[in-house]
Amino acid sequence: MRTVSERLCCMKGKALDKRATENRHERGMVLMLGSALVLPAMDAVAKLLSAQMAVGQISFMRFLLQALMLCPAALMLRSGWRQVLRLSFRAILKLVAAGVLVAAAIVCLYFAQANMPLANAIAIFFVEPLLLTLISALVLKEHVGLRRYVAVAIGLGGAMIVIRPNWAMFGPVAVLPALAALFYAGHLATIRSITAELSGLMVQALSSVAAFTLLGLLLWGGDLSGNALFNWSEPDARAWWLFAAMGVMSTVSHLMLTVAFKYTPASILAPFQYLEIFSATILGYLLFGDFPDMLTWVGTGVIFGSGGYVFYAERRLVRRLK
Repeated sequence: MRTVSERLCCMKGKALDKRATENRHERGMVLMLGSALVLPAMDAVAKLLSAQMAVGQISFMRFLLQALMLCPAALMLRSGWRQVLRLSFRAILKLVAAGVLVAAAIVCLYFAQANMPLANAIAIFFVEPLLLTLISALVLKEHVGLRRYVAVAIGLGGAMIVIRPNWAMFGPVAVLPALAALFYAGHLATIRSITAELSGLMVQALSSVAAFTLLGLLLWGGDLSGNALFNWSEPDARAWWLFAAMGVMSTVSHLMLTVAFKYTPASILAPFQYLEIFSATILGYLLFGDFPDMLTWVGTGVIFGSGGYVFYAERRLVRRLK
């Protein structure tokens, strides 16, 4: 039998543990909120740069600067070098694949943002969590129930609502954010299978190295062939400042995401990603005078609702398995 004082100490300890968990979750949500504000700002910088240089060059500089800042941080972590030295050949192939997929996603997204409103492109891009659900089921063989399949179908229908008026105004470029979402979902599914060998920060750093290496080769080939998408032009002083801002924002946002997911379960954090649509709308209006029409908002609401249901269902499943 426990004494009254022992029971009180036990209850106090549980209350402290609960409060500590809540504090960690709150810190994670604040970091995720910060990331949701920083990422659209980085997209806005890319859109500004696209007026004077090729999308391939902007994407290359983004990953180059991101790798230069993330790699030292990742290697300074405990066992950072050991993680790299112990990499299996299969993990290296997956990192290369992750780099190729994220490079393709960013090129598609930046090209779309250069030719259509920022918020519209990001709204379409946010079918990514729904596509990740499908890839997880079909490729990673994760269990996905009928209701989540229905939610994914509804969300993709919402994307078509957003794409339809944009197709009329901008042509096939309106599909590129959805293609970017597919590539990025493939990137996330790939790195999900490497996290047993590498920390999240190390995965981001090394996949950035793979991405800028690929884009560098494409830029070299583009200069030889005259390809306008992958063509190098000498940046002026303003462009260098914008590149520096992009590198800092990319690094800060990835560090925020890494620490946020360390503190807080993904099922709690995931809905905060949709705040990017609203911050992108504000930036698009202030910097470029763009504002989504009513049909775009309707489609965005459908995507938001279906994505929210997928996250809710995932959270219930995790709780049931505990």
